[in-house]
Amino acid sequence: RRVLILERSRFPRPHIGESLMPQTYPTFKRLCILDKLKAAGFPTKESVQFVSASGKDSQPYYFTDRDPGEWSKTWQVPRDKFDKMMLDNAREHGVEVREGVGVTEVLFEGDRAVGVKTSGDEAISAKVVVDATGMNTLLSLQLGLRVADPDLKNASIYAYYKGAHSDGGRNAGGTIIIHTPDRKGWFWSIPLPGDMTSIGVVAPPSYLFTGRGDDPLATLDEEIANCPGVRWRLKGAERISSAFVTRDFSYRATKIAGDGWVLIGDAFAFLDPVYSSGVFLALKSGEMAADAIHAALDAGDTSAEKLGVFAPELLAGLHNIRQLIYAFYDDAFSFGKFNKQCPQYRDHIVRLLIGDVFSEGVDDVFDELRRWVKLPDPFPMAKSTTK
Repeated sequence: RRVLILERSRFPRPHIGESLMPQTYPTFKRLCILDKLKAAGFPTKESVQFVSASGKDSQPYYFTDRDPGEWSKTWQVPRDKFDKMMLDNAREHGVEVREGVGVTEVLFEGDRAVGVKTSGDEAISAKVVVDATGMNTLLSLQLGLRVADPDLKNASIYAYYKGAHSDGGRNAGGTIIIHTPDRKGWFWSIPLPGDMTSIGVVAPPSYLFTGRGDDPLATLDEEIANCPGVRWRLKGAERISSAFVTRDFSYRATKIAGDGWVLIGDAFAFLDPVYSSGVFLALKSGEMAADAIHAALDAGDTSAEKLGVFAPELLAGLHNIRQLIYAFYDDAFSFGKFNKQCPQYRDHIVRLLIGDVFSEGVDDVFDELRRWVKLPDPFPMAKSTTK
């Protein structure tokens, strides 16, 4: 196939979302990029650990405890280096890449997408248009498809530090998720190469920004000072960046495909970042869409039905992660207590944390979780989602 990527930015460029899920492994293998990832020197991620609002560390969830294979580990990646590696890998496999070229709109003839218009006012035709514009959600906004998740309205402020505390051994590269004392939000701590750590606070925008002034760094410093689980980890560390802000995390589109077009990754939906599912879902949905496009072109039928054939499977996986997110945000819920009282579901939780969200039986845990917390219904998307 002839594939053209139009990339608004020039790489490398900064980006958030450094923590991968182990279930990215099969897609990386299919992309023939595993050897490059192994040689890149990124910290190996083998675990996720939660810290309570009182500052008590849980036992880490070690992915390799359930399966010692190399596919049960993954990496913490600086996105500037990782994304450039991915883009260069696409070039090496025959993709034409044009950097510094944005897309301003998708062109239609009737209801069918037929190409795009670029920032240079060039019209480019295509048999299939794939929207991978991430949180910009270009086509969702153009067609009025984007809707927010009203119960997961969060934002983040984050920065980078050198010399932060890092656990040793198997947890050295793990992601640490730390509740704030008032449980109004939580922190991430993600180790990166060069003794660097990504630290960010996530909370509702009304809490992070209303009445706090216009200096996000001051807000971040204040939240760090008030959170003992973060404060001691940054004792003696040096901040080496300014503060960055991301808003309005959770949303979805009401359709995933139409005649001649398809949405993937964050251009379709983004869930709260607590379990680092963003890159995994972007890769997995991209892989599903690629297979659907290939089959549609073979059949000479690039209709919504053909291009969106993967929607039910993707939505099921999204729903599994979304339910686990809702449990995390329930003030009355604790994974530690749940594991003690329901040890038979620990393996299900680990499977969800590694991204094994599409396999049969992994969702059995939610029947029990509903006894503890209120879980969301599936996305209200009709069977005609792809039409």
